[in-house]
Amino acid sequence: MARQSHLDHLAAVSLFAACSKKELQAVARATDEVALPAGRALCEQGASGREAFVILEGTADVLINGTKVATVGPGACVGELALLDHGPRTATVVCETDCDLLLLDQRHFIGVIDDVPALAHKLLATLAGRIRDLDRQNFG
Repeated sequence: MARQSHLDHLAAVSLFAACSKKELQAVARATDEVALPAGRALCEQGASGREAFVILEGTADVLINGTKVATVGPGACVGELALLDHGPRTATVVCETDCDLLLLDQRHFIGVIDDVPALAHKLLATLAGRIRDLDRQNFG
């Protein structure tokens, strides 16, 4: 069974917020916990990605075109678009401090979707909401 703290962190991620405890457990079982030192890049803008990270402890800087646009901490998910396609990363993310993370790779994520089809519907609804929010921000 997945650790409760992992479930709590996943539940805080907007991509998984609508998931039941059982669905979160399936996602958590598909993750690996990793520790990375300060200064280590989680992902590089423009590179193809195949995994996402949920920050358990520590902070990371998000850079677009070399400019820091955000600092994210526990509960944040970065790289989640890589779970859906192999498109280029939209930002570089670098550990500002030592970080403990959950790593979810695309292959395991697709396996969870296959095992829990209702999760796909919830994720699609969440992504549609994000697109609507972006449309409102950019076009009113």
